Amino acid sequence: MLINENDVAKVLDQTDILALIGEHVGLKRVGLRHVGLCPFHSENTPSFSVNAQEGFYYCFGCHASGDAISFVRQIERLDFVSAVEYLAGKAGITLTYESEELSKHASKRSSLQAALVKAVEFYADQLLHSPGAALAREYLSSRNLDKEDWERFHLGWAPDSPAALYGHLNVSEEVFVEAGLGYMDKNGKPQDQLRARVIFPIFDSSGKPVAFGGRILPPALEDSHGQPLPKYKNSPETPLYSKRKTLYGLNLAKADVVAKGEIIICEGYTDVIAFFKAGIPRAVATCGTALTEDHLNKIKSFSKRIILAFDADNAGISATEKFYQWEKKYKLEIYVADLPKGIDPGELGQKDPDRLKIAVTGAKPFMAFRLQRLFDVGDLTSIEGRARIVDDAIAIICEHPNGLVRNDYLMQVADKCRFEMSDLHLRLEQALRSKSYFFEELDAHGNPKAPAQTHEEHADSNGALEPEFRPISAQELGLSDRP
Repeated sequence: MLINENDVAKVLDQTDILALIGEHVGLKRVGLRHVGLCPFHSENTPSFSVNAQEGFYYCFGCHASGDAISFVRQIERLDFVSAVEYLAGKAGITLTYESEELSKHASKRSSLQAALVKAVEFYADQLLHSPGAALAREYLSSRNLDKEDWERFHLGWAPDSPAALYGHLNVSEEVFVEAGLGYMDKNGKPQDQLRARVIFPIFDSSGKPVAFGGRILPPALEDSHGQPLPKYKNSPETPLYSKRKTLYGLNLAKADVVAKGEIIICEGYTDVIAFFKAGIPRAVATCGTALTEDHLNKIKSFSKRIILAFDADNAGISATEKFYQWEKKYKLEIYVADLPKGIDPGELGQKDPDRLKIAVTGAKPFMAFRLQRLFDVGDLTSIEGRARIVDDAIAIICEHPNGLVRNDYLMQVADKCRFEMSDLHLRLEQALRSKSYFFEELDAHGNPKAPAQTHEEHADSNGALEPEFRPISAQELGLSDRP
């Protein structure tokens, strides 16, 4: 063992296994145990049990079991040493190693974390007290964000200075860069990553800062050379931060997510804050990336009901139309918030918080939402118009992997468009075959399984069988994101 055995025992003794697992699983007390949905397999009925007194967990479904170290190894995909380091860092325990190299590694991670904590404090102090942040304060006030919101989400301001943060932190250039806080310019001088931007610190689910997002103040949309500036700029990937696995606001939202049994996924930081201000503190946002399978792996242990609250414009809605495979694979219930067209949740929450609540309570199932869009914009008054709606609706319905769901929605289309169900069913079967969507099951990777090959199938020039159906890869199912 590369870590002193006494240190390992100390880590286990000082780790609150309920708090640890509660960062990933919504736990509820049942007698002497705490139970929740297993984070290691998909299930609808909680079978995951935690015994806090003994310091162990056990799943009656998949039989996963172990102590705090085992849990971290499995949930974070870490080796033993990294898992112990992770827990030691949370408990404030200094580990001793048999290897000098490991000692240096642990020390580096601790230095990065300390730098990020100081950066959060620096940015927050700048927003509150710096004369140079006056416009930032005015901007936040114009968005109905007050000091209580600033403190709750640790909002800040990055000064318009090349190395203001670096000068304040008093850390090495190596730590400064590796923490994602800055970079070295062509002259070898450290430069702050974020300048003249409102700062949105990003925390992991345990509440530790891991990265930052920065929004430029309007109307400064160009640099001194006339080049366009991105509205949002985010931290790069670091040893502490992976945007594919991180959800903004989850550290604050997880309690209400478990209590209400649903989670709202947004595209932007201010969208999350708007939901909290409207009395719906169970919203999270992706961090400058599309929604990924790693995100879903984290979400599914907190709630099976997901509400997508993306902008209700064409770009935002099209980003929600490729979600069916993950929905089935993880046994999720996917809904889409009933947002007015052309307005995002942040703006709606600012103008009409009650309407934002209605958008959540009136959320529609994924497929129903898409079909309703067709009915809203289509021509239901003419035969030709209704026929076009049918064609478009069938193209949508045939994407769903479940035959029962397809047939139910097909009946709704038949009733709405006043055509015979038998005619629509024939057209659906033709579409399924022509588009290679005729499947009912998913493989271990979430891709549709093709039917078994037969001798009647085509062969290529080498005599190999040519599959009749094309699976949809998981890579095709990502959602676009507005930082």
